[in-house]
Amino acid sequence: MKIANAPCSWGVLEFGLEGETDNYAKVLDEMKMTGYKGTELGDWGFMPTDPSKLKEELDKRSLKLVGAFVPVNFVNGEDHEMGIERALKIARLMNSVDPGNPKIVLSDENVKNELRTKNAGRIQPQHGLLPSQWKTFAAGVEKIAKTVFNETGLKSVFHHHCAGFVETPEEIEMLLHLTHPDYVNLCFDTGHYAFGGGDPEAGLKTFAERIDHVHFKDWDQSVFKDVKRNNWDYIKAVCNGIFCELGKGSIDFKSFLDQLRSHDYCDWIVVEQDILPGMGSPKESAKRNREFLQSIGI
Repeated sequence: MKIANAPCSWGVLEFGLEGETDNYAKVLDEMKMTGYKGTELGDWGFMPTDPSKLKEELDKRSLKLVGAFVPVNFVNGEDHEMGIERALKIARLMNSVDPGNPKIVLSDENVKNELRTKNAGRIQPQHGLLPSQWKTFAAGVEKIAKTVFNETGLKSVFHHHCAGFVETPEEIEMLLHLTHPDYVNLCFDTGHYAFGGGDPEAGLKTFAERIDHVHFKDWDQSVFKDVKRNNWDYIKAVCNGIFCELGKGSIDFKSFLDQLRSHDYCDWIVVEQDILPGMGSPKESAKRNREFLQSIGI
């Protein structure tokens, strides 16, 4: 297994939040200095969008491009064509840099829906999609994934995510039931799975055959108690450290890793520690996260 990180660990999030973030050169330098071998792309325009320039920047730091997060408002069928354009633009860039290897990481356009954002981590059945909405949602995911694969050869995975419409274990199961494994598989995120009400080890057993990309993210149960007590929304939870450094939260990564190996997973593990712009010390956290992974054998 190979270990990557992602720009979100440096505060480069897809939510369009205010605040200064480091530039891509500093982020990539710090990834290399702290022991990572790959990176996800981050928001479009954060890294160079010229393939030759992007490849040059990655190569001189011996970093691989492992994937890119592509949020789409799947519940609205009118947004699917825009999603196809966005996904293809990103897929063509990544495929020019490393043909056939990076993953398109599809996701809902998280924090767009006020009800889901407000109730992240406490989703009830009445907060979910209606059958007709599920049909629209899943059709959009599969259509984009199929188009990307047919035009670029890149595979797509779907990232379940709190503050989106695919958060809970039941919602993940529904999406996978409605999509074909030839085109849509799962980006399993340990932190979001726990925050969404699931046990990551149980989720790994349940969805093992569809998992094609893995995010290691820790989740702090003590912060979650504050989320419930104070009725915090998703952004407030992130701001208060719901996703902490690896090994400092509530997920047993050693046990999860052993189980991952038992399923013969041998692809990338991407470390993510979502922070808001200006929050924390990303380089130091990245270093400690890498040291933690070394301590459990990767």
